This record gives sequence, C-alpha cells and structure tokens, in this order.
Amino acid sequence: MNMRIKIGTRGSKLALWQAHWVKRALQKNHPSFSIEIITLKTKGDKILDVPLAMVGGKGLFVKEIEEAILSGHIDLAVHSMKDMPADIPEGLCIGAVPKRETPQDVLISKKDRLLSELNSGANIGTSSLRRAAQLRNIRPDIHILPLRGNLDTRLRKLATENLDAVILAAAGVKRLNLENRITEYLDENIMLPAVGQGALCIEIRENNPEIAQIIIDLDHPHTHMAIKGERAFLGHLEGGCQVPIAAHGKIEGNTFILSGLVADMDGRTIIRETVSGSPSQSETVGIELAERLLSKGAKTILERIYSSFAPP
Repeated sequence: MNMRIKIGTRGSKLALWQAHWVKRALQKNHPSFSIEIITLKTKGDKILDVPLAMVGGKGLFVKEIEEAILSGHIDLAVHSMKDMPADIPEGLCIGAVPKRETPQDVLISKKDRLLSELNSGANIGTSSLRRAAQLRNIRPDIHILPLRGNLDTRLRKLATENLDAVILAAAGVKRLNLENRITEYLDENIMLPAVGQGALCIEIRENNPEIAQIIIDLDHPHTHMAIKGERAFLGHLEGGCQVPIAAHGKIEGNTFILSGLVADMDGRTIIRETVSGSPSQSETVGIELAERLLSKGAKTILERIYSSFAPP
C-alpha cells in the first residue's frame, strides 16, 4: 500500500527532531509510505516576552496544530506530552505514546556548579512556575529570572544574559545531543517533573481508524499507562501552566506508583503524596492522588492562585 501521511509539528529544533523521529519509525514499518512533515506556528511560538501563565498556559503550543488535524490539513501531530492540556478537543484523541525518555529536569550552570554549590543570590533562569516553586523551597536564597524561548535559545541566554544557571527538561537536552552540557540531573525529591515530561504525544482524529492502526506500533504500553495516570491527576486538579503542579508515574513490577505535588507560588508550602495501584487502573490512581492533595490543602492553594490570574 502506498499511502501519503502528513505529520504536523511546531518548528523548533526539538519539535522537528521529535517529528522526524516519528517519521523514521513509521517509514521503517511502512517503507512504501510517502510521509511529509508540515511545520505550523502556534500562539506560544509567537508570544515570547510574556510568561505563559499570563497568556493562557499549555494550550498555546497545540491549538493551531489541533485545528489542522480536525480540518484534515494534517493526519497526525507530534507534541511534547507536557504541552498537552488535560482536556483534548472533541474529535481528537491520543493515538500513541512512544517510550518515554528521561523525565527528570537538569541544571546547566556556567561554572559547572551543582544546585547546592550555587552562591547565595545566584540567578537561575526558568519560566516554569513548577520549577520556580520547587527551587524556592530548597534554595530560597537564589533569584529566579524569567526565561522563555526554545531550548537552544535558553542555552544561548545562559551565555549572554545575567544568569548563573538554567533548568531544562533532560529529554530535550538529550534529544538534541547536548547531554555534555548537563551539570546535574535533579533528583525527584528536589524537582518533581511536569506531567508528561519526557514523553511524546501522537495526536490523531478519533474517526480515523486507518491512521490509528498505522501508529499503534509506536505505542509503548507502560509509558501510555503511566501518562494516563499523570494526566488524570492533572485533569482532576484542573491544572495548567498557571499552577505549580508536578507528577511522575512509573510501573515497577505489577504496581503503578504515582507521586504528585501542588505548591504555592513562593514555594513555602508544598503538598506532596505518593499513591500506588494496578497499572491498568492508573487513571483511578491519578484521581485518588489528586483527591488526597486537595484534602490536604491543595484546594486552598489552587483557588488562591487561580484567583490571582483572574481578570479584575
């Protein structure tokens, strides 16, 4: 069968790496297919001078691409899973989740100093409220400066701006072959990752069984189950980029273990729990974890944060 497939993606180096990875994997399984990569610009790519929390959060990086899937302009999209809002538009679904890369965050510093070795008053760049809150909790003596842009842009700013270090997702750094730049992998007890961090999302139309069948070989069941649990946790908290929420799920033997947290903006209060259960019930585990955090005070934190972003 000779079939033509159009893959939609953002245009950053990392996004293109991800799209080409999927293209190669599909081409390997279906060598006769004609596969084209279509680059699309999202609102998040255009607004670079304002924190994401102030302009709408996660959906900024996927909305235009999702519209292109629904219109039939593209057949599937490749996203970073952590960019995916908890709610997916009607008519679309997550068709496959490939095997996850390292979910951790990493510190990259100018003088190869570990987080614990940075001077008091050091400047660390990140625009992630999740990272900022956890940093403030463990190092309240450092300064956090806003840092937007693609991964290569952020690394360039480390060299050109008044920054001592930046924090990035390990997965992106590794995928762009920049692992030699990493100063330190941050332990989950210090920096719990974002929901979906390190995983890819292949999004398709629900009414497209042909494409669904073609991409199923790219799905990694353990990763997909873990991601379902993390996203159920996020969805139950109704969270997005505006809130310091973190979670990471993993399957060990026959057990799904999910850790999650909600923090206030200044990092003084962090509510954290771990729940486990059956891998096949990962979404139930995610909801249970969310309920535990809400009952321990996360609801008050979330209400306070959301009200601060509400228009007057």
